[in-house]
Amino acid sequence: MGYRVVVAGATGNVGREMLNILSERQFPVDEITVLASRKSLGTEVSFGDKTLKTKDLDTFDFTGWDIALFAVGSEATKQYAPKAAKAGCVVIDNSSLYRYDADVPLIVPEVNPEAIHGYAKKNIIANPNCSTAQMVVALKPLHDRATIKRVVVSTYQSVSGAGKEGIDELWDQTKSIYNPTDNKPPRKFQKQIAFNVIPQIDVFMDSGDTKEEWKMMVETKKIVDPKIKVTATCVRVPVFVGHSESVNIEFEEHLDEDEAREILREAPGVMVIDKREDGGYVSPVECVGDFATFISRIRQDSTIDNGLNLWCVSDNLRKGAALNAVQIAELLGREVLKKG
Repeated sequence: MGYRVVVAGATGNVGREMLNILSERQFPVDEITVLASRKSLGTEVSFGDKTLKTKDLDTFDFTGWDIALFAVGSEATKQYAPKAAKAGCVVIDNSSLYRYDADVPLIVPEVNPEAIHGYAKKNIIANPNCSTAQMVVALKPLHDRATIKRVVVSTYQSVSGAGKEGIDELWDQTKSIYNPTDNKPPRKFQKQIAFNVIPQIDVFMDSGDTKEEWKMMVETKKIVDPKIKVTATCVRVPVFVGHSESVNIEFEEHLDEDEAREILREAPGVMVIDKREDGGYVSPVECVGDFATFISRIRQDSTIDNGLNLWCVSDNLRKGAALNAVQIAELLGREVLKKG
């Protein structure tokens, strides 16, 4: 016996990826329906070897459906997620709307699966920010061994994190570089993204941090440990898919780089590729389409007593969004609903 599953926002990058991953991982689906806004009504999307037509999110009745994967942004989520939850359908939300709500669990299944039982307060579970999700998968097993005090992270985030408009802007600007008569000024991003990097993701806050940087700090504390101090610099780079992170970690106890490497090799969701030779690491283009979070460049930081550096790469449309949401659904099924 399987589940009746809804994918809301099925025509977007993340929604389509959710459908792909549900099929790839053979999630126990008895029935599936896909929802979109009225402007995308009737658009066809693929689910395995099936073709599905989108229905209207605005008029859909969630009664009798088990799980709804939401990839519609905060404004639509604010309107429709409570309706779904009230109808008895558990919402797994990819937007930032509920991440900081004390009554809504924020979950990365490899890190804090026990939090799943908190879903019942609102019938909603939050999916973390893409850059946070891949980082905490690497941090948690190291934290369990040596207790993390502080994390300094610089991110190199692909344009797909900004949706289809981000991908289109990089593509169009790149072409226009070679055709000076076809000028493509920035629209989605604050500055030209082609052949450039932009040290701003989301809006600036009073502290001088951007909202993206703030998200990484707050979400890491909620998912892993509120005592961990995190400081982040988040940068948009001209890469289509795949987020990269340079992570500096300070521990309470000494942790040898060789032991850290072995711990990460055994950690769920992690793939260590770390050879001290040309090309002995993973770059974002190599992680596309993969489920794993890849860790490379593990080495001691000699400037502090108990420090390590590492390089972390993952497909942001998968682990950073769609995959994590499906893993939450799998966890919910195993631990709570127990139908599949």
